[in-house]
Amino acid sequence: MKKLLVGAVLLGSTSLAMAEAPGGPDCGWGNMLFEGQSGLGPHFLASWTNGTSGNATFGMTSGTNGCSPNGTLTYGGDSLISLTNMMDEFVADAAKGEGEAMNAVAVSMGIAPEDRAHFAATIHSQFSSIFTSADVTAQDVLNNMVVVMKSDERLSKYVA
Repeated sequence: MKKLLVGAVLLGSTSLAMAEAPGGPDCGWGNMLFEGQSGLGPHFLASWTNGTSGNATFGMTSGTNGCSPNGTLTYGGDSLISLTNMMDEFVADAAKGEGEAMNAVAVSMGIAPEDRAHFAATIHSQFSSIFTSADVTAQDVLNNMVVVMKSDERLSKYVA
């Protein structure tokens, strides 16, 4: 139970830390308590304070606590779907139309189990549209997959 609680706290706090300034750069009691501090510790504690007390959410809806929903949220991290570390395996699986890397990409894209075989077959049949050159980047492959999936009636729902 203790591990589950710690995991939930960490997951909740890291999801808040991913976006840049949700509610604004000065939003929430956590920002007020740790104002002027930098580093992982104060940022973690500020996010945790804002997340566990709900004061940032309250502040955004009421216009208090230095919060505003008017700003544009940004994300400066890596894509949730990272092909870079498994590009060779994914290319091989796409050429075959099946495999562990293919399944891992399908899972990371949120493709339901009943659509994964169709996903693999589609990636396989559109191989030359997705892997456009020998030196294609992982980001290009992902972008090309999205184009292919958008044009497929069954897979388009996964890349809205």
